[in-house]
Amino acid sequence: MFITDIWTVFWRDWIVLRRRIGRFILSRMITPILYLITFGWGLGRNVEIYGGNYLDFMLPGIIALNSMNISFSSVSSPVNMSRLHYKTLDEYLIAPISLWSYIWGKVLSGTLRGLISSVIIIFLGYLFGAHMVVSGWFIIALTLNCLLFSAFGFVAAMVINSHEDLANFGTYFLLPMSFLSATFFSPDKLPAAIQLVVELLPLTHASYALRIIGLNGPIPWGSMGILCAYMLAFVVIARWALHKNRA
Repeated sequence: MFITDIWTVFWRDWIVLRRRIGRFILSRMITPILYLITFGWGLGRNVEIYGGNYLDFMLPGIIALNSMNISFSSVSSPVNMSRLHYKTLDEYLIAPISLWSYIWGKVLSGTLRGLISSVIIIFLGYLFGAHMVVSGWFIIALTLNCLLFSAFGFVAAMVINSHEDLANFGTYFLLPMSFLSATFFSPDKLPAAIQLVVELLPLTHASYALRIIGLNGPIPWGSMGILCAYMLAFVVIARWALHKNRA
């Protein structure tokens, strides 16, 4: 019953995505292409980092960054609109499904969108000449990143009471992570105090994990564990926030 309820919530979102899949894919190609042209072909041809090609260093960071943004926005905006404007969240809350089922259905929906957009970037990266290993562990790390930011998006949708404030939330939290969390450069050049903060950010460990695994390095168990911890914490907070909203 629990799995069926999750599938019901997920399937509704999948039908919506399936009808717009062409536009979804095309819209997700624009930003990665600009990143790859600017940093890959433009800057990357003249820069080496850790003895390797800058494009190979940057691509895992772009994948982590993009999967964060897509997973977060795919859950936060629709759920927030559902709660505040369309009031369709109330229908779920009185339906004979558990709160966990609704949360996981939405989180998995956002994760699917994050994974689809990541596949697009990986394909584009290979076209631009990147060399990256996409293994099972790479997919696991990527999925964890999508899961945790989908859950984070759900939390944001539950605690923020206007669509404008939700956009500001992204500016305050996601935008700094986009540039500081080992996406485009290694944070070891930053001041020690800032490095400490950066090391606490989930996107930092997503970038670390994807980069190490993508460059055929050892499994970064520490970063993988931190991603799991963040994901579980956000899901638990989401359950608390949804229960509080129903009360």
